[in-house]
Amino acid sequence: MREIPDRWGDLGDFIRQQRETAKLSLRRLSEIAGISNPYLSQIERGLRKPSAEILQQIAKALRISAETLYVRAGILEADRESPDLVSAILATPDIDDVQKDTLIRIYMSFRAEHRREDGAGVRDGDAPHDSGDPFGPGASAGRGSPAAD
Repeated sequence: MREIPDRWGDLGDFIRQQRETAKLSLRRLSEIAGISNPYLSQIERGLRKPSAEILQQIAKALRISAETLYVRAGILEADRESPDLVSAILATPDIDDVQKDTLIRIYMSFRAEHRREDGAGVRDGDAPHDSGDPFGPGASAGRGSPAAD
């Protein structure tokens, strides 16, 4: 396991990278996150150990998962099976911010649905919810197409 000072320096470097990828100044990120500019600067330089609440505010402002920052801070254990797709989406220069936001929302909805299925399971007699959305849960590829009629 890495020493604590290295962990905070690595966390700060990661936050700085994410801020630069998002094209945010230190001052602007501190405003969006609701923390002081000097405190954020100290976090980025690895001089401060931010609380989980502060990490959550930073993650929300950067539009990345708080879990990513928690893992980097050593608050949570890393899930070795799934890389952080949100960070990869945010880092790609190939799509604009609206497209990134859309992809992240879709991904997060899939993750939430998967957690519900894992936690609750599907009970006998439960039918998939039809929201009326042709692309929503329970939608079939042929529904509404001329070949299906």
